[in-house]
Amino acid sequence: MTIRVLVADDQSMVRAGFRMLLNGEQDIEVVAEASNGLEAVAMASRCDPAVVLMDIQMPELDGLEATRRILAADRAARVLILTTFGLDEYIYEALRAGASGFVLKDDPAEQLIAAVRTVAAGNALLSPAVTKQVIRKFTRIPRVAPPKEVDGLTEREREILRLIATGLSNAEIGHELHISEMTVKTHVTHILQKLGLRDRVQAVVLAYQTGLFAPDD
Repeated sequence: MTIRVLVADDQSMVRAGFRMLLNGEQDIEVVAEASNGLEAVAMASRCDPAVVLMDIQMPELDGLEATRRILAADRAARVLILTTFGLDEYIYEALRAGASGFVLKDDPAEQLIAAVRTVAAGNALLSPAVTKQVIRKFTRIPRVAPPKEVDGLTEREREILRLIATGLSNAEIGHELHISEMTVKTHVTHILQKLGLRDRVQAVVLAYQTGLFAPDD
């Protein structure tokens, strides 16, 4: 099945580069481009992409608000934020907006392609380095009450949620708890279902927004 991608960036050369790169893969097709946030929202509705590659700084409507509107209209959509090292301050807001991950514009081609496939498969792309930035940000904001659904988690599920919140992958969690990666994946699926979350990025946001775990847990 072909992964349909929408590229949203205000620089035509950047869009052309991504289109050339992604269309070179048999399982990926760039179905639309957008030069600003308003166009991104409109094209996402019209073309039904599996993944939206979203720049943050765009005219008319920035990438953060465009992400919010796209996900409000289609909960199944996946947004992969295009960023640079100079835009780290936007990571927290992008996660709150519902982004499923981040890629740097100067990442190697194979990393970008892998990121698109990862997000299209329903997984999230959140490195430990990004997670640490999120944790630092959340320690400085008021907490909100955890949803009542948290009480329905088993002890094992709470432990796995804690490890997800530190940025560990399923394989790393399995190694930490001495269980198989498949078992971890099953637990993660149950956690997301019980809490009504789309992916593990949302789980990280929930964990620290509600103060479920201290930053040094």
